[in-house]
Amino acid sequence: MTDNKSAAVCSVCGHSCRLREGQYGLCGARKNRNGKIVCINYGRITSLALDPVEKKPLARFFPGSRVLSAGSFGCNMSCPFCQNHQISKDIPLDREAEGEYRRVSSEELVRVAEEYRSRGNTGIAFTYNEPLVGWEFVRDTARLAQKRGLKSIMVTNGFGAVSILEELLPYIDAMNIDLKGFTEEYYEKLGGSLEMVKAFIERAAAECHVELTTLVVPGENDSEEEMDNEARWIASVDHNIPLHVTRFFPMYKMKDRRAADVRKVYALKRTAEKYLKYVYTGNC
Repeated sequence: MTDNKSAAVCSVCGHSCRLREGQYGLCGARKNRNGKIVCINYGRITSLALDPVEKKPLARFFPGSRVLSAGSFGCNMSCPFCQNHQISKDIPLDREAEGEYRRVSSEELVRVAEEYRSRGNTGIAFTYNEPLVGWEFVRDTARLAQKRGLKSIMVTNGFGAVSILEELLPYIDAMNIDLKGFTEEYYEKLGGSLEMVKAFIERAAAECHVELTTLVVPGENDSEEEMDNEARWIASVDHNIPLHVTRFFPMYKMKDRRAADVRKVYALKRTAEKYLKYVYTGNC
């Protein structure tokens, strides 16, 4: 039986998980602790690498520069093609155990980013897993990075409450947001909400540099009609928003699928270019 006195609702995304004391949310990174929802992945780093900014992908934000990419664990969606499922979904049961992850403070992460300035580093990218499920660490680190003259980038699925986005926007300089497809039915398969992602994109694009990525999955979101609808909507927000149309390769729970046809990816690019100024292909 649920103890209503100790139950709490997480407000980060559309799942609105109602959690009992000690229970984890669907993302695997948020928990009810003493009647309060906390992010247990705060400062727990699973991946750290100096990447070209184009790898995020960001084509029109400090091109040619590098960014220190940092990831933790957990995700609030369940994409069967996830390329980072080892840290986003396959989370050890003892996820709070010391030694499972490297503990890094905001100060330490910013200091590492500063040390890489001599190698062309412009800042920190919160990526690899879904940064929104640990947004408090993103906010605290990005705020400190801003004070040190560093840029902050977030690579996100955009399945988050606008109220959480408002906490982050003063400190985030750029985002790459996944627009997984353009039907609610497809988003339901992935455990998200198209309308929530659209609202997130609209608000983010009003405040910082935004680029979008759509992974073309054969038989799922690869019709020209869907891309036409998607590109027209993006253009209604801002026709200068870059869109990355990316080729699917068999991954995770979709290893039985074929890779997306390169010709299809380029055809969808041409469809998007009818409405958008900047359209790029990826994995081709």
